[in-house]
Amino acid sequence: MDNVHLVGGLDVAELTVYAFFAFFLGLVIYLRREDRREGYPLEDDLSGRLYPVDSPIQVATPKTFRMPHGLPDVTTPTRDREAPVPANAARTSPFSGSPLVPIGDPLAAGVGPGAWAARADRPDLDFEGHPRIVPIGSTHGVTILAGDRDPRGLAVVGADGSTAGTVSDLWVDKADHLIRYLAVSLANGAGTVLVPMTMAKVQPGRNRVVVSAVTAAQFAGAPRLAADQQITLLEEEKIVAYFGAGYLYATPDRAEPLI
Repeated sequence: MDNVHLVGGLDVAELTVYAFFAFFLGLVIYLRREDRREGYPLEDDLSGRLYPVDSPIQVATPKTFRMPHGLPDVTTPTRDREAPVPANAARTSPFSGSPLVPIGDPLAAGVGPGAWAARADRPDLDFEGHPRIVPIGSTHGVTILAGDRDPRGLAVVGADGSTAGTVSDLWVDKADHLIRYLAVSLANGAGTVLVPMTMAKVQPGRNRVVVSAVTAAQFAGAPRLAADQQITLLEEEKIVAYFGAGYLYATPDRAEPLI
């Protein structure tokens, strides 16, 4: 076939280019609609006023996700809004994008390195629908590797060098076979708190575990669990946020400039 023209001056190559441009334009519109399922419509950083969305091209049609293990379905986009500024924070200056400083206890304010997301207040589940992060004693086949030091029974030392308590148990991830949290029994019978394993350093030679995120006294303010043998996604967020905030707010000098 020598003549590749379809209609007038429109040939196959030109038609292919037009088809590609149309497909790519449609793909961009689709992706932009889909990425607006959370966090939209936009809001004013100071007042919280929502910016109007008038074009159907800007917003995706509602989509319902069927959750496993009998959990409630999730429909997006959502219209749940949060306050422009958390209740435990204040702006340093009255302009958009100004830093937030915590009010009250900076470790529990939920600001900066201590910020947390409002995840579901239910346990993280494995493929069988069972809680995946549990005390090591309630699992089968998850043990400490031979040759590694078992942290249970070791003293827990804070950033100030003082002893906060003793490791009483290990909370493990059954799916990934990892230690996620250390259960620390606080001194003077102040209860038990969970400490993220990623923020703890086991020192077998000194028979101790060092947690440099917070001081020994600040362990008592860590979020507690509602159930003894279960931790929820929301509780995980708050625990990690509390100890994470300590890297900036545990002592006054940590929040000061280096120079």
